[in-house]
Amino acid sequence: MRLLDIQNVHYVPHEYDPELVDGGSVAKALNQDPEAVFKSLVCVNEKKEHFIFEVPVNCELDLKKAAKASSSKSIEMIHQKELLPLTGYIHGGCSPIGLKKEMKVFIDETAEIFDTICISAGRRGFQVELSPFDLSSFVKGTFVDLIR
Repeated sequence: MRLLDIQNVHYVPHEYDPELVDGGSVAKALNQDPEAVFKSLVCVNEKKEHFIFEVPVNCELDLKKAAKASSSKSIEMIHQKELLPLTGYIHGGCSPIGLKKEMKVFIDETAEIFDTICISAGRRGFQVELSPFDLSSFVKGTFVDLIR
């Protein structure tokens, strides 16, 4: 949230029970449409390049579409134990904002139909609600079809 404040990006902070790790439960706790609450999925390709894919919590990332979007031959999710050293975030608190290592960010195109979406604020129990276009601009993200 500090990084968004520095860049004067408008957002609304939301807090919820940090014991909730299921995206659907988080959406319900925030009283938000699950299609407008996005999870951050970190993947790696055959060249060991890392990417972040933002998809609605009630959807699955299509790895073939993710590979195509990132111009990769193949792509897979990273192992959970790699998340903290790679991003600086723990499972359930990963955000495309403030990553330890810069990565290309891809946002599922369904985000474009909402005025605002929710993403992790970088800690379990905290989300930020912001314009998908502000998010895309801030992280230099690309809107693309990513879900099954």
